[in-house]
Amino acid sequence: MELLLGSAGVVTAVVLLVVAGMGAVRERSGARGSLRVIQGYEVVDNQRERELLAPLRDRLVQPARDLLVRLGRRYTPAGYVESTRKKLSSLGYRGDRSMDRFLAFRVATVVGAPLALVVLSLLGIPLLAGLLAGAALLLGPDAVLSRKVGERKAEILHSLPDILDLLTISVEAGLGFEQALDRTTTAIPGALSDEFARMLGEVRTGSGRAAAMRALEQRVGVEEVSAFALSIVQADTFGVSIGRVLRAQAEEMRLKRRQLAQVKAQKAPVKMMIPMVFCIFPALFVVVLGPAALQIMESL
Repeated sequence: MELLLGSAGVVTAVVLLVVAGMGAVRERSGARGSLRVIQGYEVVDNQRERELLAPLRDRLVQPARDLLVRLGRRYTPAGYVESTRKKLSSLGYRGDRSMDRFLAFRVATVVGAPLALVVLSLLGIPLLAGLLAGAALLLGPDAVLSRKVGERKAEILHSLPDILDLLTISVEAGLGFEQALDRTTTAIPGALSDEFARMLGEVRTGSGRAAAMRALEQRVGVEEVSAFALSIVQADTFGVSIGRVLRAQAEEMRLKRRQLAQVKAQKAPVKMMIPMVFCIFPALFVVVLGPAALQIMESL
């Protein structure tokens, strides 16, 4: 009995010590959090603890990304940086952070291409597969970015006639250009509506309509949107009715969209020839000429 009571006492003492230690640690961390929020500084005991208080992203990921960005800006041609910046701007990414992230990823893929080739060769994978993987790492980011830019431009071009129609109706109903554009962007969501909303934000913050339209033209990079922006600027300059200009632009955009649809329809038979020649015709020849070939072989 004495042994059991002694063991129970020891266990109870250990549990109390652990609970007390955990309570002290919790109280200390709570005090640090409160001081960090209220007073804007961190209570630390030494330099190592101060460094460990920072998130893992700030201690590891951010320095690595900064190093890759510096390498990219030093060894990448200036023309490539500017063209990439325009592509990212046309996709709706603004500021230098998106450009820095893309440069860091681009440098990582360039460095990783020969490493992937070496690793795949050590694993016994054929050289052709390693070359394909290296080419994908080298050319993949730019190809994906260009494809996204093309898809966004196609989306903008497809939605432009509908937006112009609704904008024309709203202006002819008595709304001002900004009010009609605001209503149109709310009713028809999409990439072009986002760009128009950004243009409205620039106008409301004090920028002129002409400057905002020129900035929209540079961001989007679509010829039809450039023509629309130029017509609006000229209408403001010469005092022409915006309703008439919008109606003419809407009719022209509908005609262009119909012509683009006809061009795609005329290209369809040519594109269908490739799968027909290489996939359908061989199977058809086997089905039709196979029995005849077998009979000829038996007779000979």
